Amino acid sequence: MLVRALMCFSRKQCALDKHSAPEKNKMTAMSTPAIEILGLTKDYPVGFWRQRARRSLDNLTLQVEDGEVIGFLGPNGAGKTTTLKLLMGLTFPTSGTARIRGRSIEDVGMHREIGYLPEQPYFYDYLSARELLDYYARFFGYDAAERRKRVARFLDLAGLATSADVQLRKFSKGMLQRAGIAQAILHDPKVVFLDEPMSGLDPVGRREVRDIILQLKQQGRTVFFSTHILSDAEMLCDRVAVLAGGKLQGVGAPGDIVSMTGHGMEILFEGREGRELPRSLVESAVHLGGRYRLEVPEDELYPTLEQLRSCEARILSVSPVRPTLEDYFLRLVSREQTKAHPTEVVAR
Repeated sequence: MLVRALMCFSRKQCALDKHSAPEKNKMTAMSTPAIEILGLTKDYPVGFWRQRARRSLDNLTLQVEDGEVIGFLGPNGAGKTTTLKLLMGLTFPTSGTARIRGRSIEDVGMHREIGYLPEQPYFYDYLSARELLDYYARFFGYDAAERRKRVARFLDLAGLATSADVQLRKFSKGMLQRAGIAQAILHDPKVVFLDEPMSGLDPVGRREVRDIILQLKQQGRTVFFSTHILSDAEMLCDRVAVLAGGKLQGVGAPGDIVSMTGHGMEILFEGREGRELPRSLVESAVHLGGRYRLEVPEDELYPTLEQLRSCEARILSVSPVRPTLEDYFLRLVSREQTKAHPTEVVAR
């Protein structure tokens, strides 16, 4: 009886395990970050006779969630392109590792799940945009019918449908960038890496590339792009990561990351005829025609307003001074030599 009972229990348990296994796997897949960078470090040898190591990337640790758009910010030489080359397997880390969708960057098969646009892509410029995408589609083993369908779809997504049969040598830089993005997403990758996708573009070209990134986000793809154009990052990103001197200096949502700085108040006012304004305020203010713009700390707002009322000044507006991502970026970069630790910012 005992043996029979144990066998029955075992069968029931196996049935439960089989039923729950897909759910467990589903939960595991859902919790896997899109990109997981763990202590990634890269040293390059410099010098001819007595070589020494120069650290281009120093112990970078960063996690990017599925469906997130993250901007990788930093001045020239900060280590942004080095990071992307390490993630792509184009160069090898001195130490540390990374995983993309749960697979190691050393796993060659991982590359089928990602798309990549380098900073300065080179395409054979006697090909047309249609021929270029058809060429790349062949690497993924698509048959002729599937290639035609995909090429037409991504030419349309990149806004190149009307220029599909024009040689790339006749394209503007913005059009080449769009063609490059189209080849990077031709195989429907879940994670897309773009290295300085807006570098050197005019305002129209930048707008076109921004629109494509927003479309990728709407499709649920993860987009990791490096840039030093801060207004684009502020407009597009769920989070930004600031790199300076090879070190991660700050991570957070653009709105939260700038709120770390103290907020001041801006007062716009003008004087009354025949009444003299306090000299201390006039010297601190910016004179704009017949008006003055004055910035004061928040705790000095009401005493300053009382001073202005006492001399019958006309107060035109009082508004908070909102720090920008550029202010935060410049402050962090200026602290590069102090070896500041990374700061994780969370929404309040």
